[in-house]
Amino acid sequence: MNASAPRVLVIDDEAQIRRFLDIGLRAEGYQVLLAATAADGLAQAATQSPDLVILDLGLPDREGHEVLAELRQWSQVPVLMLSVRDAESEKVRALDQGANDYVTKPFGIQELMARLRALLRNRASGEPETPPHYDDGHLHIDLARRAVTLDGTSLMLTRKEYAVLAMLLRHAGRVVTQQQLLREIWGATHVQDTHYLRIVLGKLRQKLGDDPAAPRWLKTEPGVGYRFLAASD
Repeated sequence: MNASAPRVLVIDDEAQIRRFLDIGLRAEGYQVLLAATAADGLAQAATQSPDLVILDLGLPDREGHEVLAELRQWSQVPVLMLSVRDAESEKVRALDQGANDYVTKPFGIQELMARLRALLRNRASGEPETPPHYDDGHLHIDLARRAVTLDGTSLMLTRKEYAVLAMLLRHAGRVVTQQQLLREIWGATHVQDTHYLRIVLGKLRQKLGDDPAAPRWLKTEPGVGYRFLAASD
Protein backbone atom coordinates (compact mmCIF):
# COMPACT_ATOMS: atom_id res chain seq x y z
CA MET A 1 0.00 0.00 0.00
CA ASN A 2 1.25 3.41 -0.98
CA ALA A 3 1.80 5.37 2.25
CA SER A 4 0.91 8.60 0.43
CA ALA A 5 -2.44 7.23 -0.79
CA PRO A 6 -5.52 9.04 0.58
CA ARG A 7 -6.78 7.60 3.86
CA VAL A 8 -10.52 6.93 4.08
CA LEU A 9 -12.28 6.31 7.39
CA VAL A 10 -15.49 4.26 7.14
CA ILE A 11 -17.86 4.55 10.12
CA ASP A 12 -20.69 2.05 9.66
CA ASP A 13 -22.17 -0.57 11.97
CA GLU A 14 -23.05 -3.00 9.16
CA ALA A 15 -20.25 -5.55 8.81
CA GLN A 16 -21.20 -6.30 5.20
CA ILE A 17 -21.00 -2.62 4.22
CA ARG A 18 -17.62 -2.22 5.95
CA ARG A 19 -16.29 -5.31 4.16
CA PHE A 20 -17.71 -4.18 0.81
CA LEU A 21 -16.18 -0.71 1.14
CA ASP A 22 -12.88 -2.04 2.48
CA ILE A 23 -12.44 -4.27 -0.58
CA GLY A 24 -13.63 -1.62 -3.04
CA LEU A 25 -11.54 1.21 -1.61
CA ARG A 26 -8.36 -0.85 -1.36
CA ALA A 27 -8.83 -2.00 -4.97
CA GLU A 28 -8.82 1.69 -5.95
CA GLY A 29 -5.57 2.30 -4.05
CA TYR A 30 -6.93 3.96 -0.89
CA GLN A 31 -5.78 3.32 2.65
CA VAL A 32 -8.79 2.24 4.73
CA LEU A 33 -9.73 2.68 8.39
CA LEU A 34 -12.84 0.93 9.72
CA ALA A 35 -15.07 1.72 12.70
CA ALA A 36 -18.36 0.10 13.76
CA THR A 37 -19.37 2.72 16.34
CA ALA A 38 -19.48 6.49 16.68
CA ALA A 39 -17.03 6.43 19.58
CA ASP A 40 -14.44 4.43 17.66
CA GLY A 41 -14.99 6.52 14.54
CA LEU A 42 -14.44 9.83 16.33
CA ALA A 43 -11.36 8.44 18.09
CA GLN A 44 -9.84 7.34 14.78
CA ALA A 45 -10.76 10.64 13.13
CA ALA A 46 -8.86 12.42 15.91
CA THR A 47 -5.76 10.20 15.92
CA GLN A 48 -5.39 8.86 12.35
CA SER A 49 -5.93 12.06 10.30
CA PRO A 50 -8.13 10.62 7.55
CA ASP A 51 -8.40 12.50 4.26
CA LEU A 52 -12.08 11.64 3.97
CA VAL A 53 -14.81 10.14 6.17
CA ILE A 54 -17.70 7.93 5.05
CA LEU A 55 -20.30 8.18 7.82
CA ASP A 56 -23.47 6.13 8.26
CA LEU A 57 -26.47 7.93 9.76
CA GLY A 58 -27.71 4.94 11.76
CA LEU A 59 -25.06 3.99 14.32
CA PRO A 60 -25.69 1.91 17.46
CA ASP A 61 -24.27 4.33 20.04
CA ARG A 62 -25.02 7.76 18.52
CA GLU A 63 -26.99 9.28 15.67
CA GLY A 64 -24.83 10.06 12.64
CA HIS A 65 -26.01 13.68 12.71
CA GLU A 66 -24.54 14.03 16.22
CA VAL A 67 -21.25 12.51 15.09
CA LEU A 68 -21.06 14.94 12.17
CA ALA A 69 -21.80 17.92 14.43
CA GLU A 70 -19.06 16.91 16.87
CA LEU A 71 -16.55 16.24 14.10
CA ARG A 72 -17.26 19.65 12.58
CA GLN A 73 -16.28 21.36 15.84
CA TRP A 74 -12.63 20.56 15.19
CA SER A 75 -12.23 19.27 11.64
CA GLN A 76 -13.23 20.22 8.10
CA VAL A 77 -12.36 16.80 6.66
CA PRO A 78 -14.74 15.94 3.78
CA VAL A 79 -17.64 13.78 4.98
CA LEU A 80 -19.83 11.63 2.74
CA MET A 81 -22.99 10.48 4.51
CA LEU A 82 -24.50 7.03 3.91
CA SER A 83 -28.09 6.21 4.78
CA VAL A 84 -31.07 4.05 3.92
CA ARG A 85 -33.16 7.17 4.56
CA ASP A 86 -33.84 8.77 1.19
CA ALA A 87 -36.16 11.59 2.31
CA GLU A 88 -35.11 14.99 0.98
CA SER A 89 -35.36 16.44 4.48
CA GLU A 90 -32.72 13.99 5.75
CA LYS A 91 -30.34 14.95 2.96
CA VAL A 92 -30.88 18.68 3.51
CA ARG A 93 -30.32 18.30 7.26
CA ALA A 94 -27.03 16.44 6.74
CA LEU A 95 -25.75 18.94 4.17
CA ASP A 96 -26.77 21.90 6.35
CA GLN A 97 -24.84 20.36 9.26
CA GLY A 98 -21.64 20.21 7.23
CA ALA A 99 -21.74 17.00 5.21
CA ASN A 100 -20.10 17.36 1.80
CA ASP A 101 -22.17 14.72 0.01
CA TYR A 102 -24.94 12.19 0.66
CA VAL A 103 -25.45 8.72 -0.82
CA THR A 104 -28.48 6.52 -0.25
CA LYS A 105 -28.13 2.78 0.32
CA PRO A 106 -28.00 0.62 -1.73
CA PHE A 107 -25.40 2.32 -3.89
CA GLY A 108 -23.08 1.46 -6.76
CA ILE A 109 -19.37 1.34 -5.97
CA GLN A 110 -18.37 3.23 -9.12
CA GLU A 111 -20.68 6.14 -8.36
CA LEU A 112 -19.36 6.23 -4.79
CA MET A 113 -15.75 6.26 -6.02
CA ALA A 114 -16.51 9.15 -8.39
CA ARG A 115 -18.00 11.14 -5.52
CA LEU A 116 -14.96 10.40 -3.33
CA ARG A 117 -12.57 11.56 -6.04
CA ALA A 118 -14.51 14.82 -6.41
CA LEU A 119 -14.42 15.45 -2.64
CA LEU A 120 -10.69 14.74 -2.46
CA ARG A 121 -10.01 17.10 -5.39
CA ASN A 122 -11.91 19.85 -3.60
CA ARG A 123 -9.99 19.19 -0.39
CA ALA A 124 -6.64 19.35 -2.21
CA SER A 125 -7.47 22.85 -3.48
CA GLY A 126 -8.73 24.13 -0.12
CA GLU A 127 -7.01 25.72 2.87
CA PRO A 128 -5.21 23.54 5.44
CA GLU A 129 -7.36 23.07 8.51
CA THR A 130 -6.55 24.19 12.03
CA PRO A 131 -4.83 21.50 14.13
CA PRO A 132 -7.18 20.14 16.81
CA HIS A 133 -4.95 21.43 19.64
CA TYR A 134 -4.17 24.84 21.13
CA ASP A 135 -1.68 25.41 23.92
CA ASP A 136 -0.07 28.72 24.91
CA GLY A 137 1.24 27.52 28.26
CA HIS A 138 -1.89 28.64 30.12
CA LEU A 139 -4.91 27.69 28.03
CA HIS A 140 -4.97 24.23 26.50
CA ILE A 141 -7.75 23.18 24.11
CA ASP A 142 -7.93 19.69 22.64
CA LEU A 143 -10.78 19.89 20.14
CA ALA A 144 -10.60 16.21 19.27
CA ARG A 145 -11.12 15.14 22.88
CA ARG A 146 -13.36 18.07 23.89
CA ALA A 147 -10.95 18.95 26.71
CA VAL A 148 -10.25 22.52 27.90
CA THR A 149 -7.86 23.28 30.75
CA LEU A 150 -6.64 26.56 32.22
CA ASP A 151 -3.34 26.48 34.10
CA GLY A 152 -3.78 22.74 34.52
CA THR A 153 -7.35 22.92 35.81
CA SER A 154 -10.09 21.33 33.71
CA LEU A 155 -12.89 23.70 32.72
CA MET A 156 -16.47 22.47 32.67
CA LEU A 157 -18.07 24.07 29.62
CA THR A 158 -21.63 23.67 28.44
CA ARG A 159 -22.27 22.30 24.95
CA LYS A 160 -22.91 25.80 23.55
CA GLU A 161 -19.90 27.35 25.33
CA TYR A 162 -17.64 24.65 23.94
CA ALA A 163 -19.12 24.96 20.43
CA VAL A 164 -18.54 28.74 20.37
CA LEU A 165 -14.97 28.39 21.65
CA ALA A 166 -14.21 25.63 19.13
CA MET A 167 -15.57 27.63 16.19
CA LEU A 168 -13.60 30.73 17.15
CA LEU A 169 -10.44 28.67 17.56
CA ARG A 170 -10.88 27.04 14.15
CA HIS A 171 -10.77 30.56 12.69
CA ALA A 172 -8.09 31.88 15.07
CA GLY A 173 -6.94 35.39 14.20
CA ARG A 174 -9.95 36.03 11.98
CA VAL A 175 -13.26 37.65 12.81
CA VAL A 176 -16.25 35.30 12.97
CA THR A 177 -19.49 37.22 12.61
CA GLN A 178 -22.36 36.94 15.05
CA GLN A 179 -24.53 35.58 12.25
CA GLN A 180 -22.00 32.86 11.39
CA LEU A 181 -21.85 31.71 14.99
CA LEU A 182 -25.59 31.78 15.47
CA ARG A 183 -26.30 29.98 12.19
CA GLU A 184 -23.81 27.16 12.80
CA ILE A 185 -24.43 26.63 16.53
CA TRP A 186 -28.07 27.60 17.09
CA GLY A 187 -29.43 27.15 13.57
CA ALA A 188 -30.62 29.36 10.71
CA THR A 189 -33.79 30.40 12.55
CA HIS A 190 -31.74 32.09 15.30
CA VAL A 191 -29.44 34.39 13.29
CA GLN A 192 -31.02 37.46 14.90
CA ASP A 193 -30.89 36.14 18.48
CA THR A 194 -27.64 37.88 19.37
CA HIS A 195 -28.49 37.88 23.07
CA TYR A 196 -27.90 34.11 23.10
CA LEU A 197 -24.36 34.76 21.94
CA ARG A 198 -23.72 37.56 24.43
CA ILE A 199 -24.78 35.30 27.31
CA VAL A 200 -22.57 32.41 26.20
CA LEU A 201 -19.55 34.66 25.55
CA GLY A 202 -20.00 36.25 28.97
CA LYS A 203 -19.98 32.88 30.70
CA LEU A 204 -17.02 31.72 28.61
CA ARG A 205 -15.00 34.80 29.56
CA GLN A 206 -15.89 34.29 33.21
CA LYS A 207 -14.65 30.70 33.16
CA LEU A 208 -11.48 31.69 31.30
CA GLY A 209 -10.86 34.75 33.49
CA ASP A 210 -10.71 36.78 30.29
CA ASP A 211 -11.30 40.52 30.74
CA PRO A 212 -13.33 41.88 27.78
CA ALA A 213 -11.66 45.30 28.27
CA ALA A 214 -8.21 43.73 27.86
CA PRO A 215 -8.86 40.36 26.20
CA ARG A 216 -6.29 37.61 26.23
CA TRP A 217 -8.19 35.17 24.02
CA LEU A 218 -11.71 36.34 23.14
CA LYS A 219 -11.90 39.76 21.49
CA THR A 220 -15.16 41.49 20.60
CA GLU A 221 -15.25 43.28 17.25
CA PRO A 222 -18.09 45.77 18.02
CA GLY A 223 -21.12 45.36 15.81
CA VAL A 224 -19.47 42.57 13.81
CA GLY A 225 -18.52 39.50 15.81
CA TYR A 226 -15.69 37.90 17.77
CA ARG A 227 -12.12 36.80 17.25
CA PHE A 228 -9.91 34.26 18.98
CA LEU A 229 -6.60 36.02 19.44
CA ALA A 230 -3.76 34.12 17.81
CA ALA A 231 -0.26 34.26 19.32
CA SER A 232 0.75 36.95 16.84
CA ASP A 233 -2.20 39.28 17.59
